[in-house]
Amino acid sequence: MGYSGPTGPMPVLRCVPEASLPEDWWDPAWLAMKSPGTILVEPTVAEPAGTAAPPETLPSPPAPSWRQVLSATFGLWTARHLAWLRRLSRRLVAVAALGAGLAAMAVGTIGLVAALAPAHAVSLPARPAPIPAPSEPIVRPATAGQVAAAPQAARPTWLSIPSIGIRTRLINLGENTDGTLQVPVTTTVAGWFTGGPRPGAVGSAIIAGHVDSKTGPGIFFWLRALHRGDRIYVGRADGTMAVFTVTGVRKFAKDAFPTSAVYGPVPDPELRLITCGGVFDRARGSYLSNVVVFARLAG
Repeated sequence: MGYSGPTGPMPVLRCVPEASLPEDWWDPAWLAMKSPGTILVEPTVAEPAGTAAPPETLPSPPAPSWRQVLSATFGLWTARHLAWLRRLSRRLVAVAALGAGLAAMAVGTIGLVAALAPAHAVSLPARPAPIPAPSEPIVRPATAGQVAAAPQAARPTWLSIPSIGIRTRLINLGENTDGTLQVPVTTTVAGWFTGGPRPGAVGSAIIAGHVDSKTGPGIFFWLRALHRGDRIYVGRADGTMAVFTVTGVRKFAKDAFPTSAVYGPVPDPELRLITCGGVFDRARGSYLSNVVVFARLAG
């Protein structure tokens, strides 16, 4: 529609519908007319993608040192194998404890043996070489009638055991005041107990000797090395010789010594050789046992 102006009718203003405007159309005057009081902001134009500012570049971190690399590597390896290392350490500790216990036991055993061993016994002496058997006339076992009619056997004067290299004179031994058997005053000879039968007569003849001393082995040191069947020769004052055959070698504790079996009566001529043996007791100053050789007159 039109209206009349001073000079006549004015042309009609035809408005373009908003629906027909392009999407990117924008007119500040039009926006001010439609919305009075609106603050106009200049539109920004997006720049093409190719002209965007380059991103900010951060400086590269410095390369790690060899110490840092080794430390990190060891830490990772330890974390992975820590359980294995713990098991290994526990086993090593157990083995070390066991070894210490065994070492302590060994030291204790050595100390006990050293305490009980004779102070003079440094090493075992060499066994003597065998010696020839004596050649004196031999006394044969007598029959029951001959024993009853025979005079008393001659006094023994010497002893020979060829298998262990012994030949010694015999001295006389009696009893101590407490009833025990006397021992020779020296370790180099043996002695015959005068309170028993003479060697070759019916009964158990007793000959005793020392095993050792502070200076070395005694006359009966190797007595324990005799075996069944070995020969023992006893010379007598009349020039004859009684020959005995070993039947056994026994060791008895002194506090349980079988007196009747060693000194008791027997129906045949027998011989007993006695010395000390076993463990040496420093407190007592003597051995705790006796070694006894049993022998019978050879036929």
